[in-house]
Amino acid sequence: MEEPLIELNNIYKIYQMGDEEVRANDGVTLTITRGEFVAIVGKSGSGKSTLMNIIGALDVPTSGEYLLGGADVGRMSDNQLAQIRNKMIGFIFQQYNLLPKLNLLENVELPLLYAGVGTGERKERAMASLERVGLEEKWRNLPNQLSGGQQQRVSIARALAGNPSLILADEPTGALDSKTSRGVLDFLKKLNDEGNTIVMITHDSTIALEARRVVQVHDGKINFDGDVNEYSAIL
Repeated sequence: MEEPLIELNNIYKIYQMGDEEVRANDGVTLTITRGEFVAIVGKSGSGKSTLMNIIGALDVPTSGEYLLGGADVGRMSDNQLAQIRNKMIGFIFQQYNLLPKLNLLENVELPLLYAGVGTGERKERAMASLERVGLEEKWRNLPNQLSGGQQQRVSIARALAGNPSLILADEPTGALDSKTSRGVLDFLKKLNDEGNTIVMITHDSTIALEARRVVQVHDGKINFDGDVNEYSAIL
């Protein structure tokens, strides 16, 4: 039996908007095992971003249970959540979120710095990470000296540097043209082939087809969860 990495049990996230109650997540139950590549897809307002924030320990559910690697995230303090984000999750964002005044190596080192890794090991691991994305020779460059696709590869290197249990990619190709997007998606597939667990959030069904499993969210609920071939058949 494969080991679950993410276990969401009856997750609700409820907001009060004036007199109205908004159920951003409405009883979501989902298990993702180690080594999977899962796309969570849904239109704007479907609840997928709220779900991503909960999976990424950026937010906690109103009710329900969220276990990440067996640890109950819903009961953690802000400091414990920050530790989980830093040690277990590698984030890849649509807008790269690179710091403009730091060179590539320094950008990739950041999560390791926060994790208290010593200088020598930090530099070594950051350089190895840049090497994995083919940018080790540009380590002295600043982010604005790179193309969008290269900047996204730096953000992938940063996500990998801490050797996380989970790579969480939020619209990773949202700011890229189709050719550059192809390169980033191929790289995510390669990472998954190497055993990395990847959860990718997207509003685009064609991007979702790049994963191995698709979870579709609508009105805060999961209305499809299955193999990518089953998903492509209903599109």
